[in-house]
Amino acid sequence: MSANRRWWVPPDDKDSVSEKLLRKTRESPLVPIGLGGCLVVAAYRIYRLRSRGSTKMSIHLIHTRVAAQACAVGAIMLGAVYTMYSDYIKRMAQDTGEK
Repeated sequence: MSANRRWWVPPDDKDSVSEKLLRKTRESPLVPIGLGGCLVVAAYRIYRLRSRGSTKMSIHLIHTRVAAQACAVGAIMLGAVYTMYSDYIKRMAQDTGEK
């Protein structure tokens, strides 16, 4: 047995979890925005759970899931539109300006 009692030691040449998260955030900044939107919607709907009135629990949970998924899909769509804009429209404008 070794003196180190930790179960797992990450290799020295690998990035830490926080470094990976920061790198991925720089590469695609809308992913954390979508994740944050999902968390905010879910937290709000859980907060509103007590005042749901006569609505069944299953219906309330379905509405929560749909709203959280809408935030994630919205962030994905914004990312796709931005990528399309930066790859095609912006490049075409630069190409026509150079001629």
